[in-house]
Amino acid sequence: MIKRHKTSPDLEAGSWRLKAEAASPLRIIAWEITGVCNLKCAHCRASAVNERDPNELSTEECFSLIDNIASFSNPVIILTGGEPLMREDVFDIAKYGMEKGLRMVIATNGTLITDNVARKMAEVGIPRVSVSLDSAIPEVHDKFRGVKGAFEASLKGLEAVKRAGIDFQINTTITKRNINEIEDILNFVIKTGAVAHHIFLLVPTGRGKELVNEEIPPKDYERVLNWFYDKKKEVPIQLKATCAPHFYRIMRQRAKEEGRKITFQTHGLDAMTRGCLGGTSFCFISHLGQVQPCGYLEIDCGNVRERPFDEIWGNSKVFNDLRDFSKLEGKCGICEYKKVCGGCRARAYARTGNYLAEEPYCVYEPKIKGK
Repeated sequence: MIKRHKTSPDLEAGSWRLKAEAASPLRIIAWEITGVCNLKCAHCRASAVNERDPNELSTEECFSLIDNIASFSNPVIILTGGEPLMREDVFDIAKYGMEKGLRMVIATNGTLITDNVARKMAEVGIPRVSVSLDSAIPEVHDKFRGVKGAFEASLKGLEAVKRAGIDFQINTTITKRNINEIEDILNFVIKTGAVAHHIFLLVPTGRGKELVNEEIPPKDYERVLNWFYDKKKEVPIQLKATCAPHFYRIMRQRAKEEGRKITFQTHGLDAMTRGCLGGTSFCFISHLGQVQPCGYLEIDCGNVRERPFDEIWGNSKVFNDLRDFSKLEGKCGICEYKKVCGGCRARAYARTGNYLAEEPYCVYEPKIKGK
């Protein structure tokens, strides 16, 4: 059971809060409120199962965690899983967070969204829903998701979301299975009426470890992100590359070639953020209360059942290591783009066991190398 930590004059608790506030601005939390899911996705980070874990954070523990988060920060909280809609109190949790002034969004596979579910989302005030689609071809998507009919069920869910007047984005994980249809996928996403399309580059964790041979090679990684850069200037919706820190190096390289400066006016929010956000402005909380830099970097930085979340955010050695870019090793450590890219720490850890090692899927050679 999470103990409620009051915002009292207590020096120790106050110290935690000051450290958390000063550590690094917390912008986004991905909160895995359940590990259960109705699909069997080949690339699942969570290795989701079909039975609820009795040790999942209780409703009361979820409320207490929200109290602590809201006491020192104002992040966007992504309610994810597993499949978050399989948790019966998901809307109670979302409503509580909204009442505390937090922006609560839901990341779902979309198959469980009915008109009734969408109405509940609207009543709570959920501003955006993300749904995952990994192909514009139903059979390809269904095979990736492990359940026949998943594609059509997700589209029905999106229609319900639209009828409820809620914005939605579509997330796509890029692998060798779908790299040749990414243009078709983007065009399909635009036709659905999505406000954004986020592409994810596969990170080999969870069930995704079995797909290590389906990771696109570094040269294709570079090609896809250059294609993505070009598309951002052409399409009428927001595009964002996730788990693809190289994009922020490529964006600056391309802008320099074009004689353009990177500003909010020219590049929007991309000009205000960086590649790997794990531990710096983003973190992940598991359904058991474990805090990690991200869902793919499976390092235990503390558990909210044992320590207040603000203390973990402010004091974790791993988080503080990730915030100190001078600790990056290999070519990431000498790269002139390390402050805007940083390399994927999860891929480095999966490959070497060292979360500060160089990104293994980067083809760029720092200019300072050899000097």
